[in-house]
Amino acid sequence: MILMTAILTFASVLNFGQITSGKTLFGETLTYESKLSKIIRGIPVADLRFSVSKAAESENYLIKTEAVSKGTLLKLFRFNFLQQYETLVDRDKFRVLKTTKRDVQKDRVRDSVADFDYRDNRVRYTESDPQNPNRPPRRIASLIGPNVQDLVSGIFAIRFMPLSVGKMFEVTISDSGLVYVIPVSVTARERIKSIYGKVWCYRVEPLIFGKGRLIEQKGNMIIWYMDDARRLPVRSRIDTEYGKVEVKLKTATPAAP
Repeated sequence: MILMTAILTFASVLNFGQITSGKTLFGETLTYESKLSKIIRGIPVADLRFSVSKAAESENYLIKTEAVSKGTLLKLFRFNFLQQYETLVDRDKFRVLKTTKRDVQKDRVRDSVADFDYRDNRVRYTESDPQNPNRPPRRIASLIGPNVQDLVSGIFAIRFMPLSVGKMFEVTISDSGLVYVIPVSVTARERIKSIYGKVWCYRVEPLIFGKGRLIEQKGNMIIWYMDDARRLPVRSRIDTEYGKVEVKLKTATPAAP
């Protein structure tokens, strides 16, 4: 679903290559609400939740994500969805190690796993239909470089980056076994309304829409990150053929000291 990909992709704009060490994300929880505007202004369409914990038997990060449709979307468009991610991230090198996903759209259910092998320089993706166990799984393998993110892991990286207006980056994102290089620009520093009042933010614009890109449709995306020690992503605006999606931070539980 293009709309849900756009909503989740707001979390995936920068890689971890320049992260400063000495900070932890364990215990952090962020929740967001997204609204769609087209014919009717500001229809709530989904709630998103990101939480960070320590992976079992390791010091790596486990980022759990849930995106669930809200009643208005179901009532007006007769469409419901649920996407659940578990993203395992290497804490030292800050790159994705494994992505486990459940994708529910109406009556359609798909389970998938992407394993990232940096010795073999490949991502191996397997998708199955739990409602039809006799159906052969879909498999994709793609070449990757030394530092790759999925649609979730990038959300936390930018807060450790040395941002400034005019900076440009290229990010490698893997989704469903395919690999995309996404150009990213820091275009402005602006005051934005948030749950903390009006705060100074960096305006970040990843180029994810267009032919051969992550979303092969017309559109654009803007993300605002607070210019303080936390660097929280407080807001995103996504313009698609289906309308404009506004994603805003609702609550933020800080990480452990």
